[in-house]
Amino acid sequence: MLNRRHIRTKVMQTIFEMALTNNDDLNLAYKKLNDSSSSMYDLYLLQYQLFIVILQKARKLNKTTQKSFLKENKKQNIHRLENNVFLNHITSSQELALLIDEKGLENWELDDEYAALFLDEILASDFYIAYQNEDSSFDKDKELVLNIFKKIIAPNDKLYSYYEDTCISWTDDLPHVNTIILKELKKLTVGTPLKLTKLFKDEDDQKFGKELLSKTVLNNEELKNYIDKKTPKWDAERIASIDSILMQMAICEFLKFSSIPVKVTINEYLEIAKEYSTKKSSTFVNGILDSLVKDFKKEDKLQKIGRGLM
Repeated sequence: MLNRRHIRTKVMQTIFEMALTNNDDLNLAYKKLNDSSSSMYDLYLLQYQLFIVILQKARKLNKTTQKSFLKENKKQNIHRLENNVFLNHITSSQELALLIDEKGLENWELDDEYAALFLDEILASDFYIAYQNEDSSFDKDKELVLNIFKKIIAPNDKLYSYYEDTCISWTDDLPHVNTIILKELKKLTVGTPLKLTKLFKDEDDQKFGKELLSKTVLNNEELKNYIDKKTPKWDAERIASIDSILMQMAICEFLKFSSIPVKVTINEYLEIAKEYSTKKSSTFVNGILDSLVKDFKKEDKLQKIGRGLM
């Protein structure tokens, strides 16, 4: 789930917060980095959990309609959703239920209006009305659930605002989380259990963030000096804080991460600069880093292991 760019971004945000609060407690920074990473997985589970609470709401409403005088077509509307094979396949995942329970996620119990909101939108949607007139099949059921996620859940402004109010980093994480879920749903076939992604691809990725954070913070003065030498006519205040942090992190990777190719490091930080800093930041950062790489090569400071890493 968390690729290297996301990890770098979360390290950047952690260092930025340290600078903003003038707090150099590395242990506290480790905790904040871990919390930020872990909360992204909470968001991932919450997006999946919406399917569970929508189905629960449909079942509850269907029971209510059995005892009421609602029109028969309203009952049929709910019945078709309640019996959607693909939706039931997702929501019956034991792994999903276990992870939600372990995390103690109760958001949709405390804020249960979202299940009702989404259910109403589903039942009123053109694609659901069309679905009711089609013959039942796993593929048609799957198509419906994909449409529910793509057209109702993922782009919902009210849900976006809720996430923004709940955790400040979730709005940054949401597009990536939605992309992962959509890919997983598309891969899901008859008879195969829902396979949830892990927070980190492997142990190396899990260690990378903490190591990058510690090496950047502990070598702060050395890394800043390299930047200062390349910007002698610039006041430190003229360089955007995010740009300075990104360059320090990149230089740290050049000099202290022997297995990461130079080109990968530069490309990653340019992309982060484009998203999180000023319009001209990527050009400025690229110029400084490119010049430093040439110096490091001349001075034989780039100790990269493996072919093609320079």
